[in-house]
Amino acid sequence: MSLKSKFTKCLTFLFGKHNPVDQERSALYSLGSIRCDAGALTTVGEINLADILSSPETMVVWNETQTKLGSFNIVDGTGGVNPGDRRAIYYLIHHLRPGSVLEIGTHIGASTLHIAAALSAAAGEGCAPGKLVSVDINDVNSTKTRPWLKYGSAMSPAEMMREMKFDSFVNFITRDSYDFLVSCEDRFDFIFLDGDHAAGTVYQEVPAALKLLKPGGIILLHDYFPGLDPLWSNGSLIPGPFLAIERLRSEGARLHVLPLGELPWQTKLGSHVTSLALLLRDQ
Repeated sequence: MSLKSKFTKCLTFLFGKHNPVDQERSALYSLGSIRCDAGALTTVGEINLADILSSPETMVVWNETQTKLGSFNIVDGTGGVNPGDRRAIYYLIHHLRPGSVLEIGTHIGASTLHIAAALSAAAGEGCAPGKLVSVDINDVNSTKTRPWLKYGSAMSPAEMMREMKFDSFVNFITRDSYDFLVSCEDRFDFIFLDGDHAAGTVYQEVPAALKLLKPGGIILLHDYFPGLDPLWSNGSLIPGPFLAIERLRSEGARLHVLPLGELPWQTKLGSHVTSLALLLRDQ
């Protein structure tokens, strides 16, 4: 093989069909186009992230709650959202005070716990919190397989809810996310999409989730990398959510992505950066 042929083969391996981003893009565009109606979303001008993430009121209840939440010793780096992201999710839920929340992707219940805690705190003494439905393709609360143990958690998501007395307003569902989204008859004020991050999956989930959103609702994305640029020093990158949203936008969906960006507290690898992003509607 000539030197030129070897060089071409190397470039093909690095940047051609073996490139994970190109593979995601290829799988994404193998799907037929999907109509995406963003009409139910809150418009971008109605959200002030600085006010939400620096809220003195939320900080007070967070400080009162975090010791109890931390006592569950949810191990970082096991697939759940990192501690800084959990705090950001808590701040969003407490500030926005949704009456109903849908979470796609329960895993070990790290974000589930913080969403439920924020709903409880936002409701106030003697008031019923908003409801939370958490969906995962796996039985995350199976007493037979006890999947949380392999991630270092002492309690299942359901056990944590019972311990915190949140079980009255939190419901766990074991089902494929897309199947749930297209068959669900409930409507939600806030939807957190953190399940399968493949571009094709997110491309299908977002329009389906929008149909379940109440007017003025919000969708929160996890692992959104703007411009497909790495956010942390380790160079890690998950292209799916960005590619999916870009295709929906290119097909006319009035979607506006508002990354949370730099948080006032640490997230991972010594940084303050988060991959959380709000999905809103263009004005």
